[in-house]
Amino acid sequence: MRVPKYMSQTETTGSIESRYGWIVVIISTLMITVAFGATYLVVVGLKPIAAEFDWPRQIPSAGYAAALLGSGIGGILMGLWSDRRGMAGPALTGAIFVGVGLIAVSYSNSIVTFLGAQFLFLGLLGNGTMFSPLLTNVTHWFDRRMGIAVAVVSSGQSLAGAVWPPLFGYLIEQYGWRETMFGYGLFCMATLLPLSMFMRRPSPRMARGGAAADKATRAAQVGKVQDLVLGLKPNATFTLLCLAILGCCVAMSMPMVHIVAYCSDLGFATARGTEMLSILLFCAFLSRIGYGWLADRIGGLKALLLGSSLQLLGLACFMYADTLESLYVVSIFYGLGYGGIVPMYALIIRQLFPASQAGWRIGVIFLFGTTGMAAGGYLGGFIFDLTATYVLAFLTGVIFNLFNLILVVFMVWRHRDKNRHDTNLVTIPA
Repeated sequence: MRVPKYMSQTETTGSIESRYGWIVVIISTLMITVAFGATYLVVVGLKPIAAEFDWPRQIPSAGYAAALLGSGIGGILMGLWSDRRGMAGPALTGAIFVGVGLIAVSYSNSIVTFLGAQFLFLGLLGNGTMFSPLLTNVTHWFDRRMGIAVAVVSSGQSLAGAVWPPLFGYLIEQYGWRETMFGYGLFCMATLLPLSMFMRRPSPRMARGGAAADKATRAAQVGKVQDLVLGLKPNATFTLLCLAILGCCVAMSMPMVHIVAYCSDLGFATARGTEMLSILLFCAFLSRIGYGWLADRIGGLKALLLGSSLQLLGLACFMYADTLESLYVVSIFYGLGYGGIVPMYALIIRQLFPASQAGWRIGVIFLFGTTGMAAGGYLGGFIFDLTATYVLAFLTGVIFNLFNLILVVFMVWRHRDKNRHDTNLVTIPA
């Protein structure tokens, strides 16, 4: 039987998923891939930037931190905007300001302008629209295959790291970091502006009323808002998730931000360091797809536990890797291990909390995540400046990862205990 064209996917299959949802996935992934390339410019150019200004390494590291912190705060603001008006406005804003931010940084001549442009233009108004808002938007297009959709979109961040650092390394050596930033800023605007036009079509959530429909849903759920999550009050569980992502992201960012400089300090060419960063992030891109597939089958919490455990092991291995071969092997293992961690938090929010709360909760949790990434990147540079070695920095990352793992194990245990309790409450008819 042929389905009339005017009938929606929901009306015919009971699912909100549609072909255009996958177009949104592809476009969102491309936007994140282009936009987040901007953050790796400071990573690859860390030593040249520090040398030009005669700065300690903690200053360029702070630029990376400022961009991430700004994007975390911007993610909440842009998430609230997209919750009310859809993704079109935030996407267009980000498409403009990622490029503007890079051009502004390329003209900076002081710590204030360098950090300020990273925080305000590149972070708050630029990449603030490009991660948590796009991830949240994608969750409103899917119900059955949400895990794989979220994983694909979030993989744009890793794909950016796989594609851009080798190119940035070559361009910085040939033309300088300022010229490279300026040129990439123009490229970002030229690509992101047309891509943002695909976000003009409303998601199924917006089509059914958006914020007004959410308000009606919340009104209908009065009295249920205090339902327990993992056997705890909702905000208590949410706090645990925020602390968990903070711990894992402090640990996660240390090798990512400093691997190029670390390889250079060991006597290897900068090109080898950018290759390792590229391989690490490409492996993370591949593993995110696998984690999404796995999470659709075992749940986000168990997939998160696997990723946190493998990240801890990989980070510990970095402390002992000092040959070119061992660094390549550890980079591959680390990328495959940690790659699926970040998207799992968005999926867990959707699995544990009402859809009407997804926008602000995902925005807040990724603020904690970007704060952790920012703190880890800065701490790595700060500890190196104090000790002239990265071993203690990686050890600090291991400690933060252990803190994360303890929280994740507790939440998985609470989830299993709740499921067991719910099973025991099943009433058997007389």
